[in-house]
Amino acid sequence: MRRRTEILVLVFCLVTATTTFAATVTYDRRAIVIDGKRRVLVSGSIHYPRSTPEMWPDLIQKSKDGGLDMIETYVFWNLHEPFRNQYNFEERNDLVKFVKLVAAAGLYVHLRIGPYVCAEWNYGGFPLWLHFIPGINFRTDNEPFKAEMQRFTAKIVDMMKQENLYASQGGPIILSQIENEYGNIDSAYGAAAKPYINWAADMAVSLDTGVPWVMCQQSDAPDPIINTCNGFYCDQFTPNSDKKPKMWTENWSGWFLSFGGAVPYRPVEDLAFAVARFYQRGGTFQNYYMYHGGTNFGRTSGGPFIATSYDYDAPIDEYGLVRQPKWGHLRDVHKAIKLCEEALIATDPTISSLGPNLEAAVYKTGSVCSAFLANVDPKSDATVKFNGNSYLLPAWSVSILPDCKNVVLNTAKINSMTVIPSFMHESLNTNADSTDLIGSGWSWINEPVGISKASASSRLGLLEQINTTADQSDYLWYSLSMNIKGDEPFLQDGSQTVLHVESLGHALHAFINGKLAGSGTGSSNNVKVKVDIPVTVVPGKNTIDLLSLTVGLQNYGAFFDLSGAGVTGPVKLNGLNNGSSIDLSSQQWTYQVGLKGEDSGLPSGNSSQWISRSGLPKNQPLIWYKTNIDAPSGNDPIALDFTGMGKGEAWVNGQSIGRYWPAYIAGNGGCTDSCNYRGAYGASKCRKNCGKPSQQLYHVPRSWLQPSGNILVLFEELGGDPTQLAFATRQTGSLCSHVSESHPLPVDMWGLDSKTGRASNPILSISCMSPNQVISSIKFASYGTPLGTCGSFSHGRCSSAKARSIVHKACVGSTSCSIGVSTSTFGDPCKGVKKSLAVEVSCA
Repeated sequence: MRRRTEILVLVFCLVTATTTFAATVTYDRRAIVIDGKRRVLVSGSIHYPRSTPEMWPDLIQKSKDGGLDMIETYVFWNLHEPFRNQYNFEERNDLVKFVKLVAAAGLYVHLRIGPYVCAEWNYGGFPLWLHFIPGINFRTDNEPFKAEMQRFTAKIVDMMKQENLYASQGGPIILSQIENEYGNIDSAYGAAAKPYINWAADMAVSLDTGVPWVMCQQSDAPDPIINTCNGFYCDQFTPNSDKKPKMWTENWSGWFLSFGGAVPYRPVEDLAFAVARFYQRGGTFQNYYMYHGGTNFGRTSGGPFIATSYDYDAPIDEYGLVRQPKWGHLRDVHKAIKLCEEALIATDPTISSLGPNLEAAVYKTGSVCSAFLANVDPKSDATVKFNGNSYLLPAWSVSILPDCKNVVLNTAKINSMTVIPSFMHESLNTNADSTDLIGSGWSWINEPVGISKASASSRLGLLEQINTTADQSDYLWYSLSMNIKGDEPFLQDGSQTVLHVESLGHALHAFINGKLAGSGTGSSNNVKVKVDIPVTVVPGKNTIDLLSLTVGLQNYGAFFDLSGAGVTGPVKLNGLNNGSSIDLSSQQWTYQVGLKGEDSGLPSGNSSQWISRSGLPKNQPLIWYKTNIDAPSGNDPIALDFTGMGKGEAWVNGQSIGRYWPAYIAGNGGCTDSCNYRGAYGASKCRKNCGKPSQQLYHVPRSWLQPSGNILVLFEELGGDPTQLAFATRQTGSLCSHVSESHPLPVDMWGLDSKTGRASNPILSISCMSPNQVISSIKFASYGTPLGTCGSFSHGRCSSAKARSIVHKACVGSTSCSIGVSTSTFGDPCKGVKKSLAVEVSCA
């Protein structure tokens, strides 16, 4: 009885306590130690610039409600110092505000300064101006680089100190990171790698933050730096010293989306399995990458070819809504693990085999005992004997026993509800300008083909793009004028002339005499572009204009900063039939960085050049479009559906919502309607949306919109029909829950029965996503042997005739409801058969 009372007190404390920020943070072999007490910590990554300040409080609160103790974020150097010694910490870049909001919610912060971040972020987070410092070599024992890295790292640390944000000052920051996944590529830097990593460690420690520093994926991280693990699974990870705790800085909740790729996702049963296995095997700190992924606004995505959406199949989706059942099931996992915290922090686990692929880990100190039972077989369920009791372990699952006796949660059995999201489409309410003669609400400006700016310059030969543009624009024009006499070899014998172009990527449009002749595109697997385009040249002057463009700069790999982009050649005119050619690569080319419309301020919509008359051009390349739109009513998150468009960038009231590219279709292979969570997960295991645009919907934050009079601007590269654009509001479709009699009890219910220490039956709970809604209808209810999944439930052979009316009475008209899953509630429609309850509802 005493033990049950202690558990009840612990559960109450977990629910009601708020974080008191520390004066001292240290670590030992078991855990991070806060004010002298070891802690079991659960963290989640939220990157402040991938959402908006208006979204931050809600994202942070949902993280806390999901059972997190900490928010982890990178610091993005290229956002904060876009030009050397010119800083930006405003709006989405307001790092201090973000940290303070996390603190206000009572959560800790892990500040991953890097300053290399990877993160599928443009240029890995480095500002492009860094590339032009004489004698610089990135991420190695190089004095110019180290000087800049130290200067920026010190600036961030000083900013945090000035605001008293480190735990040593009473603030929320209890961890910082220096460098990032360098151990994955350090061999490429040879003998200079080890001195560099030692220098980085010494430099970080010298900044005297008063909190521990970590290096992820760095097995030789020098003391006192903690080396940590990143990956889909880290249960087998061991730190490089028995004085350091086992920490997992990136548990990949899904994977990123690439233009041209299908949409990846990770089943929650596997993610929960990985989490439980980590704590089972001695871990005490785990962070989800990502907990909220968000959006790559503007030109921030890296890759190249990283899509605008950075949803990452995270527990909180791109739009800021919880993803169910992932969020809810992980919340239950966190609660179950916290019930074991007293035992976890006190001792190392005693691990024993219960059979092939079956394992028990016991944490015992005095009268306190907690256990994890794992079945790591990817196919077969198993029944095991432990402490004199029998336990059924589904394949690829972990059962958590806070008292070494009762199962409070099994990772493969989901007690959380499932939510099927939907998008409600509505046409853009475009409002015509007073000068609009056709009433469509759209106006336009043609972007000139080729050279149109006075800043253009000429050079012999072909220039690499990044060195030329300094990434101030995605676009670089290569323009060549040549005279055709008619007797050139490649024109003889009636041969078809072919323009041959080779480029380092990422995409290319070729114009001959002002007309689009053809395009080429690389991919995330091979960024290089190689095209052979049939062209027609005429006697006399001919112009060849090549528009080369980047789609996010490389962000990962050894020497990624030297990967380059643009037309590097050769560029040739070939005779298709006679094999002759002329190499144009070394001739006099004229270069223009960026588009005329960019310099003219067209993204803001403010220009007197907009054309509004009949004959809106559609399906033509290089056109700027503008319209005025009203925001959809209500508070639901908003996206723009870019059906009908090709490729380009979009702005709302001058804010870039990012690159759009619905014309890039994912391949037809590799997708499945459902994904078996059993067995090791990889980035290509579970994918959906094959044969469709990689990304069709693009998030528009509500805070960027006024009720009416909003200016939408598009730059379309390939050709599209802007009148097909539509708003799509993110809404909840159906809510479902499916709980069997054999489910472990919801963790919140554990320990409530005064005799057994448990409630008598599992509970099905379901609640509307908004507190302003109530359950309006029961779409499906079946107690017995229901079949299918949320959205496609059906009755099995066994079904209680009373189920629907009982669920209706318990739920309709309420924001939430809970129902015991037992024959005492529904009767027994089929004796001797294991039964379950499946419910699908709508809220309004």
